[in-house]
Amino acid sequence: MIRVLKNIYRFYADGFRSMTIGRKLWLIIGIKLFVFFVILKLFFFPDILSRDFDTDEERAQHVRTTLTNR
Repeated sequence: MIRVLKNIYRFYADGFRSMTIGRKLWLIIGIKLFVFFVILKLFFFPDILSRDFDTDEERAQHVRTTLTNR
């Protein structure tokens, strides 16, 4: 079992080492993920609970009433 895992690791490690265009593509993928999860979150998903309520108890009560009054 351990030998199989080592072989799989070596296969992927050698593949990533010998990449030329793939490294640039992975860099583009990383930048896109950064934009999606960091930049867009800051602008489009504000923390409404902390903005509208002062304490954790008020936030929890609001979530409870919202979920149970459907």
